[in-house]
Amino acid sequence: MLDHAGLPAPHAIATTSQGLFIDIGRECRAHFGAETQLSFVCGRDAAERILGWDYGRAGVVGEMLHEFELLVAPRGGHFEAPAAYRDRIHTLAIAGGHELVSSTEVRERIARGEPWEHLVPEEIRARVREIYS
Repeated sequence: MLDHAGLPAPHAIATTSQGLFIDIGRECRAHFGAETQLSFVCGRDAAERILGWDYGRAGVVGEMLHEFELLVAPRGGHFEAPAAYRDRIHTLAIAGGHELVSSTEVRERIARGEPWEHLVPEEIRARVREIYS
């Protein structure tokens, strides 16, 4: 679906079984190499959790953002990166009112047989239908 989002070329999209961004970053770094720019897409709410999490020691957020950048979708509200991280955290422009949509809502509507197409950009509707129907 991200392939249809207009990401600049060249790019690669991958999945992992890792759960923490730092672990995902390290796995990707080992696979794609040291020169590869890694950027992870997340929503505003996830970015706020990442930045506000108590990691048990100072400096962990900086270490993570040394490994990768964050591309933050302003889902459910505006996001402003802290000044210290503005070179590593970037806000995505979301068109057509889709900034209020959550993937959970789309999946739940599909499962209940309710209309959902209006919540998803036309370019990815067929793929969403294929995955979740």
